[in-house]
Amino acid sequence: MKRARLKVLGNEQIGPYFLIRVGCGALDPGCPGQFFMLEAPGRVLPRPMSVCLAPAGELAFLIDPIGPGTRALCALEPGDAIHVLGPLGHGFRLDVERPLLVGGGIGIAPLPFVSERLGAPPALLGFRSEWHAEAAALIPNAEVVIEPTYVTEAMPAGHDVLACGPEPMLETVRALSPDAQLAWEAPMACGYGACYGCAVEIGGELKRLCVEGPVLAAA
Repeated sequence: MKRARLKVLGNEQIGPYFLIRVGCGALDPGCPGQFFMLEAPGRVLPRPMSVCLAPAGELAFLIDPIGPGTRALCALEPGDAIHVLGPLGHGFRLDVERPLLVGGGIGIAPLPFVSERLGAPPALLGFRSEWHAEAAALIPNAEVVIEPTYVTEAMPAGHDVLACGPEPMLETVRALSPDAQLAWEAPMACGYGACYGCAVEIGGELKRLCVEGPVLAAA
């Protein structure tokens, strides 16, 4: 885990989301599913973001501008600089035989990096609209479903599922695939277990997602 001031290399809008690219400097991208704390300009608290892509010398983050912090990050321009801390948390185990990537909405953010590391396995992605589904272009071999069809309605059996998305989706994936790996989401203030702000109840137990997750076994 390191903290560094990184230069913004690019900012591309994809549907409602923004793909922010920064030079990684001395930071290691870590394992797919791990995250970094990005300090938004003018904001007090950093925001946790999974690595979306990690080409040589870069880190890229797919961000949904839903609040003041994420909107500030999405307004970054090439040449700007931000402080970044990471990699943090636990990512996906990649030693799986029949991977299937399952994502919902902005939950697809870590899946392009996972897909690259696993050699572009099949993916099933769910979105609320065709506009949101433009982000599916980041993941090869992806099948897309649009609401009112839910991604969990189209999940085939017999795969090693690696999933990220909203909590209701993950709970359904958990019921359908007890061996799945699930990347959970929660607000975070520190990213390394000091503040307990990301503690969530999963299966009757409290988990600090920044240190015990964000990727947890469904069982």
